[in-house]
Amino acid sequence: MEFRELECFVVLSEELHFARTAERLYLSPGRVSQLIGSLETRIGGRLFHRTSRRVRLTPLGERFLADLRPAYDGLAGAVSRAKAAAREVTGAIKVGFLATPTEVVTGSVQAFERRYPGCEVELVEIPLSDPFSKLRAGQVDLAFTLLPVDEPDLMTGAGLNDVSYQLGVSIRHPLAARASIAAEELSRVPLIGLGGPAPRDWRERVTPSVTPSGRPIPLAGTVATSQEGLTQVALNRGGMLFCTPTAAHHRRPDVSFVPVIGLPPSIMGLVWVKAAETAAIRAFNEAAVGHALGVESLVA
Repeated sequence: MEFRELECFVVLSEELHFARTAERLYLSPGRVSQLIGSLETRIGGRLFHRTSRRVRLTPLGERFLADLRPAYDGLAGAVSRAKAAAREVTGAIKVGFLATPTEVVTGSVQAFERRYPGCEVELVEIPLSDPFSKLRAGQVDLAFTLLPVDEPDLMTGAGLNDVSYQLGVSIRHPLAARASIAAEELSRVPLIGLGGPAPRDWRERVTPSVTPSGRPIPLAGTVATSQEGLTQVALNRGGMLFCTPTAAHHRRPDVSFVPVIGLPPSIMGLVWVKAAETAAIRAFNEAAVGHALGVESLVA
């Protein structure tokens, strides 16, 4: 027996009018009549007397309503409470970040926690070489990522920043003292790329295989994390691209970071599994966008 049939029966017993019942349930009068007819067929008897002027319960309908009402009210209340709970932003939410919790990450967390003090944020590091596995496994609820993302089961929010790239090289590298380099010069710099299960377009975004004009860029091996990459860079085994905020975070005496002119910007946003979207996920994304725009009203 379908809940919608029972709901239609209860509302019609209150309204005793098909049009008003349809209006309350956001249905057509014809659909109301169909649901009542289906319920009467299941029960095996008429629940309502219908004429062109009035609708009233039959004795069977009155008895059925009396027996049904306590259970129906309990079920309707449970559904209502579940819907309300689904809209609440409480408990805990796990947020993944890539390699470095830059200000975009920490600022978004702070903005969210100001808006929802009853919801605790736990930060979880996501390896560069495997950006989506923890998300799909439910180990994080959403994650900061590089945009765009072309994965059918995932959904992304708006871009939260738009920053340039810097090339990390050993201080012994010939380019280490340069004020900047052009993107086309990367064709002469073996780059450290990513191994692991990262999608091809993701690896291409972190370590492009060609310059903007199409000149091949040599590969100097692969790593799983940015720290592994920095170690290889410090040993002068290749260069590695970092977004400017991450480069600033990883300043160290044995590595030089040189701005790269002419590459598409690095854009960070949030990603989550479409089928697992919750009110907390939506609220965190809204808080992050508000923080990025500097508009407190979006998160207050």
